[in-house]
Amino acid sequence: MNKFLKSAVVALLMMTSNPHSALAAGNGSRATTRNFDWNPVMEAIIEVESNGNHRAKNGNQVGAMQITPILVEDCNEILKQRKSKKRYKLSDRFNVEKSKEMFLLIQSWYNPKNNVEKAIRSWNGGVNYNVRSTQRYYEKVMRALKK
Repeated sequence: MNKFLKSAVVALLMMTSNPHSALAAGNGSRATTRNFDWNPVMEAIIEVESNGNHRAKNGNQVGAMQITPILVEDCNEILKQRKSKKRYKLSDRFNVEKSKEMFLLIQSWYNPKNNVEKAIRSWNGGVNYNVRSTQRYYEKVMRALKK
């Protein structure tokens, strides 16, 4: 992707992550994770977390997106509350597509307004992240997103 196109994607993501944006609001309805393109953000996170290595390991964080067992449990609890029979296994963390599904599930539950900054910071610092503690990570992901 050329630099101009990536810049346009980042600008669009930033506009749609703002709940007051006309693009996010549409005709009075809120944007949802289903119709929001998280792919550029997920790819940037993968680059920062593992440099694209789906076999990466760092303590209990594994896979391209460095998913913890607690996040897998959280995803399964969300699925249970939504009355879904689907469940994730710890081994699914090594599967990039399933890792992305977990990311999207977490965003749909905790970040229904599709705030890109919140998504990035919470991926690093958890749902109750600290802005100061996640600042370097946020900047790294944003740099990767702008490439």
